[in-house]
Amino acid sequence: MMTIRGVKLDEDLSAMVAEPLHQAQFTVATVQGQGWSGLKDAELWRRILDEGYFFVTGDKGFADIRVHPPGKHPGILLLRPERESIVDFRALLVAVLAKHALESLAGTVTVATPRGIRVRRAGDGGKLGV
Repeated sequence: MMTIRGVKLDEDLSAMVAEPLHQAQFTVATVQGQGWSGLKDAELWRRILDEGYFFVTGDKGFADIRVHPPGKHPGILLLRPERESIVDFRALLVAVLAKHALESLAGTVTVATPRGIRVRRAGDGGKLGV
């Protein structure tokens, strides 16, 4: 299992969504807190890669495995609740952490919805895992 150096929370998620990550003893930084709000996705992604942080976002563009192939980055977790509210984003994050050690998602593109958690890993040929 890979070590997660830290977790970066995207600007589309409130810092309050990070509480479950803090409780799990992860170092959490926010895009907004670092003054990176408003950066184009490509520049934001370059900076996240430079830091080596696992990325948590609500922006479905980051789940495109053609652009962000599994195994080529520290990991992406896309949270897709029914409603875009702090409560619903946090609930999905809690559900992911209850089912998976975040370290087990390192290098993956993971999508969490109220219906389930889909994990794409390097070399899985595009198959979805749970």
